[in-house]
Amino acid sequence: MDASKVKELREKTGVSVMLCKKALEDSGGDEVGAMEWLKKQGVEAAEKKSGRSTKAGVMEAYIHNNGQIGVLVELRSETDFVAKNPDFKEIAHNIALHIAASCPDGTKDLLEQPYIKNPEITIAEYLNESIQRFGENIEIARFERFVL
Repeated sequence: MDASKVKELREKTGVSVMLCKKALEDSGGDEVGAMEWLKKQGVEAAEKKSGRSTKAGVMEAYIHNNGQIGVLVELRSETDFVAKNPDFKEIAHNIALHIAASCPDGTKDLLEQPYIKNPEITIAEYLNESIQRFGENIEIARFERFVL
């Protein structure tokens, strides 16, 4: 398998080199097919890890630049190691931005919404990708959206 294709897929997805290589091999080198393969693997990984307890995490606060909307979200992970990762904190921030923009009615509604930064996937799929990337269960424990 061409190392540059593996590297490119890794940069786009953030998943391990070995998973990217396997995805490209299984899809015959087709990047679109590899992305679909990784998406399917992400769902399976999330299902396997869903029973694991999430005892670590971060609280992310976002205040919109007009000062009229604020969000506080608790994103949980299994370990402090993942919770302290800057990429994990970025995920929490992205979810807070999404909540500010989309005004979900609750966690179930939030998970079903198309992700504002990539409308081709839902927030649940975004979380599944993150679970696959970190190898841990990740969940949105709670959130609150404030409007003046």
